[in-house]
Amino acid sequence: MNYEIRSVLADEWEKARELRLAALRDPVAHLAFLDNHADAVARPDDFWRERTAAASATGEGRVRQFVAEAPDGRWLGTVTVLVERPADEAGFGGAATVDQTHLVGVFVRPEARGGGVIDALFRAAVEWSWAVDGIRRVRLYVHEENARAVAFYRRFGFAPTGERVPMPGDTGAYEDEYELLPAV
Repeated sequence: MNYEIRSVLADEWEKARELRLAALRDPVAHLAFLDNHADAVARPDDFWRERTAAASATGEGRVRQFVAEAPDGRWLGTVTVLVERPADEAGFGGAATVDQTHLVGVFVRPEARGGGVIDALFRAAVEWSWAVDGIRRVRLYVHEENARAVAFYRRFGFAPTGERVPMPGDTGAYEDEYELLPAV
């Protein structure tokens, strides 16, 4: 499968919206995302414009969204990287204790799975993370029942930290934190 991994461009909000809506229709979306299709569809175009611009290479540098783009221009998958610093407001999982990045919004279209797209997206996201000044770790959260995602994260080199947070809106379910530390 041919594809290019790159950062989103500020004016690609319609493609970003379409891929996000596709992700939220995935059968495991309830395990993978803290969002739902109905809410996402209802968001105005300005929401998508601002979100995409902020995650582009020309954005403020605190967010970067990577996509896998097929030769025909169709987006096959995505991952978004959030820069988190101890001085920042607490995000999902609590405030950062070290300078870190947080991978979110991971999705690969079903027809592109198994072709290395997710590996390439993660390589780009992790490489970008280590290039951000002061970053000491890359983290992510995964629903305890999302075995497919856990298997990939472990294969890629992420390790569980032992930290768990309750799944918002789902009493009794948890998200487990995984981290990747720089190679020594």
